[in-house]
Amino acid sequence: MSASVSSPPSSPSVPSSLAVPRLRILWSFARPHRRTLVLGLCLALFVSGLGLATPMVTKQVLDALGTSASLTGPVTTLLVLLVVGGAVSFWQWILLGTLGERVVLEARGSLVRRFLRATVPAVTSRPTGELVTRVTSDTVLLREATSESLIGLINGAVMLVGSLALMGYLDPVLLGTTLAAIAVTGLLFAFLMPGIAQAQQRAQEHVGRLGGVLEGTLRAIRTVKVNRAEDRMEDRIMTDARASAEQGTRVVRREALAWTIAWSGIQLAIIAILGVGAWRVAEGQLPVSSLIAFLLYAFALMDPVTELSQNVTTLQAGIAAAERIRQADELSTEAPTATPGSDHRARASDETPVLRLSKVTAAYGPGRAPAVRDIDLAIPRRGHTAIVGPSGAGKTTLLSLVLRFLEPTQGELLLDGRPYRDHTHDGIRARLAYVEQDTPVVPGTIRDNLLLARPDATTDQLRQVLRDVRLVDRIDALDDGLDTHLSSTNVSGGERQRIALARALLATPDVLLLDEATAQLDGLTEAAVHHCVRARAATGAVVTIAHRLSTVIDADTIVVMEAGRIRAQGRHDDLLASDTLYRDLVRSLRISTAREGEVAGAEKAAQGGRVGY
Repeated sequence: MSASVSSPPSSPSVPSSLAVPRLRILWSFARPHRRTLVLGLCLALFVSGLGLATPMVTKQVLDALGTSASLTGPVTTLLVLLVVGGAVSFWQWILLGTLGERVVLEARGSLVRRFLRATVPAVTSRPTGELVTRVTSDTVLLREATSESLIGLINGAVMLVGSLALMGYLDPVLLGTTLAAIAVTGLLFAFLMPGIAQAQQRAQEHVGRLGGVLEGTLRAIRTVKVNRAEDRMEDRIMTDARASAEQGTRVVRREALAWTIAWSGIQLAIIAILGVGAWRVAEGQLPVSSLIAFLLYAFALMDPVTELSQNVTTLQAGIAAAERIRQADELSTEAPTATPGSDHRARASDETPVLRLSKVTAAYGPGRAPAVRDIDLAIPRRGHTAIVGPSGAGKTTLLSLVLRFLEPTQGELLLDGRPYRDHTHDGIRARLAYVEQDTPVVPGTIRDNLLLARPDATTDQLRQVLRDVRLVDRIDALDDGLDTHLSSTNVSGGERQRIALARALLATPDVLLLDEATAQLDGLTEAAVHHCVRARAATGAVVTIAHRLSTVIDADTIVVMEAGRIRAQGRHDDLLASDTLYRDLVRSLRISTAREGEVAGAEKAAQGGRVGY
């Protein structure tokens, strides 16, 4: 299944950016670390308390100067506040920074597990790049929100309330002047915040779509270049980049306005405090030391106001990221349906087909037309079964059902005579090996790729399967041999196919599934691969999807599919005589009797050792 469907954009009409359900989503990531969060909050409040005490101690210093009293006590207190505050701040910084990394690690681990255990249709229905951005960039935004913003909001609020309370203790009249300026600032700030949150969320959505298109474009870079589509693909990618930049610019403008209002509000309050305070000092209603302490609190108000505004913005970005991360929970997963140990029961007799599809119908999603209908097919325990048919006939869907990438909507599949539902996904796939047509490269070395299905295999066993597919000399010629990092630049498409086939042979499966495993091979190598297939078919089952008739001429059974149904079954000669579609397929592929003889001769040469490995 290759459809790509972007996640639907979030509705811009959310009534409140800090709605309780959205906060609960964010809190779900922080909840496991609530003890650490509480400790971090206590440390932050302790440091804030020390900061609130500093202007009061400064007032004592000024009063001592006016009365010629000793300055030792107040100065010593200031030094203690400085040292203790620095030490506690250092502890808090490390504590919350470590907490943030743990939150990121757990969120990334949860996403990776969900993606890898989701059903194949659930993963392939979304752009890969968009899923990657949730693991990378969204988790970073989550870290800032959970480890900093939640504590910062509470701490900033406590700092603001504490500062105002102490300012009220120093002079209620000046406090009233300050509150009037702060109220105007707060109203304007609250008006701007929802727009910032919505713009940030839209920017993140465009970044996700950009990642999806860019990832797909880079995978198909050769196709893009051959079709001279660089400019067109650049335009498609940059459309989302420009949209993200536009939303980001909107955020910057609103944030700049919000910060300017906040800064201007504090400056306005200070100007008002200076004017009213100077008048009250002149009238003898306020000591100069109290006015200076009050001004220190007023200047310090910028810190909690800044902390509150910054953390509200970060919190909103974190909430949007948390929602995108939690969307991964909607991916359907391959939940086990069998009881533990049920996969290890005794296998059926040789007369029982290793696989059987009974009246199977399947579709790639609710409401979609069936991709295959009423499939009745038995795969014997040994032998080669080939599946042929025109494009869209349902051949690959058939393998997806066998591999349990797709579940049937009707009918059932049986392994060793027992329904699939009595087996786990791992139990089924442990009996199968699969070679894809496009043979994607799994990140890692050639050795890593070969060991995917059988991690305990020895080097000698690896070399043997490489010898079977005529690849051992090519691997030995590489500088790092089996430890060469595998990429599309150091091995060809045909070599990747043979590595995938070697990996499948190494697993010694009960059923070997091949989706046109010889599509990119030359004649002699193809002959060697056919020899491997026949050798495997002598001891186990081989199921091949073929678009080259040379792959299936000598198959024990050929299954002809059309429009999602099995049209005919039989051997090559019988089908040539009885089925018009099969004859048309042979004719369209232009496989002559001479060509068949050529392939057969090459295969005999491979068996007799005249084709060296």
